[in-house]
Amino acid sequence: MSTPTGPANGLPVRMPRPRQPGRHRRPQPAIAPEGAPALVLAVPGVPSGTSRSLAEEILSIARSELPGLDARVGFVDGDDGEFPALQSVLTQAAADRTSRAAAATAAIEAAAAEAVEAGAEAAEVEAEAEAARRRIEEAPLAVVVPLLAGPDGAQMRRIRQAVLESGSGAELTDVLGPHPLLAEAVHVRLSEAGLARADRARLFTVATAADGIILAAMGGEEAVQAAGITGMLLAARLAVPVLSAGLDEEGAVTRAAEQLREAGSRQLALAPCLIGPEIPEGLLESAVREADCQASEPLGSYTAVGRLVASTYAAKLGIAQRSPQGAQAH
Repeated sequence: MSTPTGPANGLPVRMPRPRQPGRHRRPQPAIAPEGAPALVLAVPGVPSGTSRSLAEEILSIARSELPGLDARVGFVDGDDGEFPALQSVLTQAAADRTSRAAAATAAIEAAAAEAVEAGAEAAEVEAEAEAARRRIEEAPLAVVVPLLAGPDGAQMRRIRQAVLESGSGAELTDVLGPHPLLAEAVHVRLSEAGLARADRARLFTVATAADGIILAAMGGEEAVQAAGITGMLLAARLAVPVLSAGLDEEGAVTRAAEQLREAGSRQLALAPCLIGPEIPEGLLESAVREADCQASEPLGSYTAVGRLVASTYAAKLGIAQRSPQGAQAH
């Protein structure tokens, strides 16, 4: 319902802090509405302490992008012990959401009664309250965001099955990429490994910089094609040729390396366009040996990944948020 500070959007909204005056003030982040569904990060791969820490770091970034966010981790291959299974996390999140929604509805009804007592038009107040109640009821009980940089049919089928079997009524978003922020993240990982210049504008060279990049993806041909879009953005940033290849396709990385060498590249680098937990142990190292090249680290908990998780969740709910634009080209 309407308040002195602005109209309600269905889910009662925490009002933001007053903005600092000035032309160059920093934009205030959006705030998760009261009673909003939980964000459940679906983590693929074999659960481990490393993947749990990585997921928690990513969610910490997402919370900073969307304060008030209820964010949880669910493992696709969880055991409900040390590593909670996605299905169980969704069931609990749905139960918690139902309780919060009931409290939010009660608060709306109480506020409506107070408004009428204060002299507001009863019909108008009731209409606004009813619209707010309806939006709460229609909101999903949870939103599942897959921790995947690109399409992966096999993983998405498993995540979708867990959502259905949980009976939670949760909604599933798409994967995080392709997106310009992923090209930025790959660039940063390459520069950290000494395989690319951190900033093209500064006109300095890196003696070990690669003159050809193999962008590794997983999930079949669709994943390789999506990585190709990120690869074009990366090639524009680095001014070197970039080819995408399936890390999980036998011989694909080696063939890409041969193609780059035939085109004149001599110092190659394998750059995973992957978060990390989805990569089977030893697969990346094996591809590096076969292609006889160096490699950068997976994207991991780079800031852009957390920002994409938050924006993917917000887009699913229609929450206005700062667009996660990529940084200026290096």
